[in-house]
Amino acid sequence: MENEKLSTENEALFDNPKNVKRLLHFLYASCALLLALDFVIHRHISHYWENLWGFYPLYGFVGCVVLVLTATWLRTFLMRPESYYDSEKVTSEVAGNDDSVGEHNVDV
Repeated sequence: MENEKLSTENEALFDNPKNVKRLLHFLYASCALLLALDFVIHRHISHYWENLWGFYPLYGFVGCVVLVLTATWLRTFLMRPESYYDSEKVTSEVAGNDDSVGEHNVDV
C-alpha cells in the first residue's frame, strides 16, 4: 500500500494521459482560434506576400527546416569525437608535461 502511495506522490503533471489530452485539446483550440482571427483582424503589411493566406506559418516552418539543415551541416565539421578531451590528457602525459595539478593542467 505504501508503494502505491509513493508512486502517486511522485507523479508529474504530464504523466497522467488525461492531462496530456487536455493540453493537446487546448493547443488545438488555440490554433483554430488564431486561424479564425486571421480572417477577421486587419494586418498592416509591408510586402505584398505577407497578405497571402498562411504566409506566416509557412515562413516559420521553412525557417525551422533551414535552421535544422544548417545545424546538421555545421555538425559535420564542428563535431568532436567523444574522447576529445581525454586525448588531450594523454598527449600531455606522453610529452612529459608535469605542470598538472590533479586532473587539471596549470600554466606556471
